[in-house]
Amino acid sequence: MKKPKIVILLIILILLLLGVLAAYQQDINDTKELKPMIYLYPEQEQRVSVSLDYNGKFTHVYPSFSANTTWQVTAKPDGTIRCNNREYYALFWEGVKDQTYKMDEGFCVKGSDTEKFLEEKLETLGLNHREINEFIVYWLPQMEDNPYNIITFQDRAYTNDAKLTVVPKEDTMIRVFMTWYPSVKPIDIREQKLFSMKRQGFTVVEWGGARIK
Repeated sequence: MKKPKIVILLIILILLLLGVLAAYQQDINDTKELKPMIYLYPEQEQRVSVSLDYNGKFTHVYPSFSANTTWQVTAKPDGTIRCNNREYYALFWEGVKDQTYKMDEGFCVKGSDTEKFLEEKLETLGLNHREINEFIVYWLPQMEDNPYNIITFQDRAYTNDAKLTVVPKEDTMIRVFMTWYPSVKPIDIREQKLFSMKRQGFTVVEWGGARIK
């Protein structure tokens, strides 16, 4: 009588273990896209529609979408956004998708050098001082104490999975998405070429990031 019970217990334990492993595998395959912030700078106060077609699952949105995955807002030249009868300085979202990013080019940066690195590269990519400050305030505490950080700024791999549509159409759109992971030793990686973007007319800016490993 004991033998069948032992077999049943073993089967249950195996099934539980498989469930844990499956959940773990799903977790390491998912990419959590954190803190994307969207700023609007029209040349004059106007109504603006901002739609996000995301190939993943939204986990946080603030303020709430006005309808579906679209914000209907009033934007001012100083960046002030009015939505749902409240004022904001940016639109915020986070999400998760079952896909990771390639990092075959980028930068290997000492943890102690990360602040200066981000200041220089984010300015090159077109962020203004306030946006750079908010980016660094969020990410630096996770990075500065690591021996090294491996960093890549994604382009179409990010924008193709998070399509941003603004109406009326912007004159300039700047989207900065940093993927990174800590390393205990320096890694040989091909340096990424970054291209600057000049702000002209109605400008839309977004920044965000994801820790890959």
